[in-house]
Amino acid sequence: MWCLKRLKFVVAVFLLGAVVASAGVQTRGSAPDGTLAVISAADLPRHGAQAYELILRGGPFPHEKDGLVFANRERLLPSQNRGYYREYTVMTPGSRDRGARRIVCGGQAKAPDICFYSDDHYASFRKIVP
Repeated sequence: MWCLKRLKFVVAVFLLGAVVASAGVQTRGSAPDGTLAVISAADLPRHGAQAYELILRGGPFPHEKDGLVFANRERLLPSQNRGYYREYTVMTPGSRDRGARRIVCGGQAKAPDICFYSDDHYASFRKIVP
C-alpha cells in the first residue's frame, strides 16, 4: 500500500513537471525559445551600473581579476571562441570577497559587442541592453 502511494506521488510530480515545461514556463535567465532574458542598463543594481560604466570606459578596474578571460564552461552564453568573453566583478555589499555578481562581456575589451549580468555567480545570465 505504501509503495503504491509513493508511486502515485512520483508519477504526479513527473506529470506536473511535464505540464509546467509544456506551458512554456521559463527558467530565470532564459526565455522560452532558449534566448537569454534581458536587463536594461538602467535596471542594473547601483554597483552593476558602476561596473558597466567602467567596462565601457575601459577601466580602471578595482579587482585584479577584472578583465580576465571567462571560459563559458557553463555554456549558458552564446558559443564563441576562447578569449571572446571577459568577466568583471560587480561589488556585492556585505560580501568579504568578490561576491556572486558579475558582468561578462564579449568582443574587444575596451569596446564590447555584448554584455551579460549574473547575480548568482554564473548560474544564470541576462543580456544587458541600453
